[in-house]
Amino acid sequence: MGEPVRVSIVAQDPILEAGTRASLQCHGDIAVALSGERAQVAVMMVDRVAPQVMHAVRAGREADQRQEVVLVATELAAGDAVQAFAAGIRGLLRRSECTAERLASTVVAAAAGDCTLPPDLLDGLLEHGQGADARRPGADGVPAPGGSALSERERAVLRLVADGRETEEIARELCYSPRTVTTVVHDVTRRFHLRNRAHAVAFALRAGLL
Repeated sequence: MGEPVRVSIVAQDPILEAGTRASLQCHGDIAVALSGERAQVAVMMVDRVAPQVMHAVRAGREADQRQEVVLVATELAAGDAVQAFAAGIRGLLRRSECTAERLASTVVAAAAGDCTLPPDLLDGLLEHGQGADARRPGADGVPAPGGSALSERERAVLRLVADGRETEEIARELCYSPRTVTTVVHDVTRRFHLRNRAHAVAFALRAGLL
């Protein structure tokens, strides 16, 4: 086991902050950062994905590009995933679905550079930006999704990504190396001009490839 992921917690409600701190401290892969200590991941507890929240996220990432952000919101609308990932957020969770284990796994995934969000919000990523471009033939001649296919290995990896599994878990389940899993996801995102893991899963679901 390597060094634990250092996490800071931002919440207006001190009771909510204390509860979140206690749940994360019980996880062996996570250490809650002390005041003034740099954190690799910031967990923000908010009511909704409001403009002022996105402004705070962008300001924080400009101040420290190495810090990732996991956002836990009471309310999440259909288009919130687009705003959140555009602002640089790595993890997006509903408070009602945020168990201690799910939050911890999202934090660890964010520290590793992976994206996590509720499955029902994946489609929203395809309604914006490169999602529309991915439906057209790319510069390298890749056909539109209707005429494209994923290999069995790519499907297997993306199914587990869609289930919220981390790279190491996927590698163990499929008997691949973590490097192979990373390469598979990278190949899919590059081939279809997608932005990240979450976008790749949304693309595959929407195109009927999974």
